[in-house]
Amino acid sequence: MSAHARLDSPADDLPLAAPAAASSIAPSPSLMPARLPPRALLLGPALLLAIWEAASRLGWLSPETLTAPSQALLTGLQMLRDGSLLPHLLASAARAYSGLFIGLATGVVLALLSGLTRSGEALIDGLVQVKRAIPTLALIPLAILWLGIGEAMKIFLIATAVFVPIYINTHAALRGIDIGHVELARTLHLSRATFLRKVALPGALPGFFTGLRLAVSLCWTALVVLELINTQTGIGYLMNRARDWGQTDVIVVGILIYAVLGLLSDLVVRAIEARVLRYRRTA
Repeated sequence: MSAHARLDSPADDLPLAAPAAASSIAPSPSLMPARLPPRALLLGPALLLAIWEAASRLGWLSPETLTAPSQALLTGLQMLRDGSLLPHLLASAARAYSGLFIGLATGVVLALLSGLTRSGEALIDGLVQVKRAIPTLALIPLAILWLGIGEAMKIFLIATAVFVPIYINTHAALRGIDIGHVELARTLHLSRATFLRKVALPGALPGFFTGLRLAVSLCWTALVVLELINTQTGIGYLMNRARDWGQTDVIVVGILIYAVLGLLSDLVVRAIEARVLRYRRTA
């Protein structure tokens, strides 16, 4: 048999087909990480607490500088048993969630007006961008002059901090609705109310939940500062009084309460988001 015949033989092509077949069944690498279970999100905080506790037990942190988490836990339990913690906890939660709900409603209404009407965007969006550039704490002097130093001032400032991320993210989601959905709604001659209910609001939900997670964090961040201003109740008041008395364990109790409440609030928002947006395909 000649050399040309051996080169053109069909049998010689079989070894070349094997690698192609093997590569076709090889598993493709994952392009996106899989979604973590909710419990996995606690790994970082748990690791930080473990390092903190170890540093305290090894003498690297003195109790006068920063008390150990275990000692703070014992102090918190004692405060719960003697009834000195719960009234302050409820007062802080009432302030934070009152401001959150007011800011949430304000942000959603303004985002709908600005995102769905040209006149609304012309009147509202510029003002919100100006407010976005002004730190909420810079408004404290004016808020005290307008509303005094009572509960109304604190709730007002929490609401002004909260509504900005709600507005920004919901407005961006409304403006980013697929133009194909808008054209389809126009072809079907949907009314304005039906378009809002069936297209605009569902399309804005991902952005709304992003803003809500930021808002939940902001409401607790603003509360920490505001409760240091002439209050007789609240976790911030306890921490301020403990500072005067050098009680680092009570200060750490307050910090841990703020952290736990913020984390639980974020987990609740995540759970609601996962349920409401379960139609989305995830990796």
